[in-house]
Amino acid sequence: MRILGIDPGLRHMGWGVIDADGPRLRHVANGVCHSTGDDLPLRLLSLFEQLTSVIIAHAPDASAIEQTFVNKDGAGTLKLGQARGVAMLALARAGLSVGEYAPNAVKKTVVGVGHADKRQVAHMVRVQLPGVQLLGPDAADALAIAICHSHQAGGALAAAVAKVRA
Repeated sequence: MRILGIDPGLRHMGWGVIDADGPRLRHVANGVCHSTGDDLPLRLLSLFEQLTSVIIAHAPDASAIEQTFVNKDGAGTLKLGQARGVAMLALARAGLSVGEYAPNAVKKTVVGVGHADKRQVAHMVRVQLPGVQLLGPDAADALAIAICHSHQAGGALAAAVAKVRA
């Protein structure tokens, strides 16, 4: 089963694709979509188009995205939510099921600690996907989200994908 993980962001949206065969995981690709344009609608459109290209290129069976957390900057949280909405639209338009995970749940699944920092997450992604070349911290987080989804969804997701393919 091929899983696309998304770390939403308005400036930099990380993505990572893994193949999961039971407990075995294999890195397929990772990267970062960088928004372009001078105003918010154009930046969101550029993210949508880039993510759509990633979906077409890698043909995932399922996807996962990090949930938005609320921080002190309300305007920043709202913009992050808009970028997350654009990502979810691209995933839904491609007919993908979408798992949603809180940041602490991703860290706990991948690192074993819910408050791990970005270096710890990247290290454990490298451990679980030997030979991976991470294209930035946002890409590492996206791969962690995909890994989390493979562990959380497990057999139920694989059975659902097999049923759809039959």
